Amino acid sequence: MNQYIQAKQADFIKAIDFFKKDIGSIRTGRANPAMLDGVYVEAYGAKTALVGLASISVPEARSIVITPWDKSIAKDIEKAITAADLGVNPVNEGDKIRLVVPQLTEENRKELVKKLSEKMETSRIALRQIRDQIKEAIEAAFKEKGLSEDDKFRFFKELDEEITKQNDAIKSIKDKKEEEIMTI
Repeated sequence: MNQYIQAKQADFIKAIDFFKKDIGSIRTGRANPAMLDGVYVEAYGAKTALVGLASISVPEARSIVITPWDKSIAKDIEKAITAADLGVNPVNEGDKIRLVVPQLTEENRKELVKKLSEKMETSRIALRQIRDQIKEAIEAAFKEKGLSEDDKFRFFKELDEEITKQNDAIKSIKDKKEEEIMTI
């Protein structure tokens, strides 16, 4: 692998990790605590991540239980979950909040797969931007006579292979998530 690709390897990893984290919030037919990653609660005069205010557990395949460390903010947590529009209704049981993940309809599943595809395309755009930065660096080195023409084309070929590999990784992650969404 050439030094131009190696220099941007961390960016490739970041793009794929961001994609994984981004699709983690897409709900499947099963309860998943990652659904709540983007929920911020207005408590104690500041917006705080839900995971910083309560423990989250999944006692059954289709329910999530949120147990606030301070019972006085249960209403605030309930309000934040409702505002986050996750497609689940919180049930305040006094000392804990229960979320029952409803069964997905065929229409909901198709909508989630469409959203998943949009997120995948966003990640592919990020990979293309990294590719363009590497191509510019190779072209600049060639113009400054730091590379021979053979090296330039060899580096371009290696870059194309690397981008194909990264796109395949994103596609396999997407396919796995799509299978989870479509499984009844």
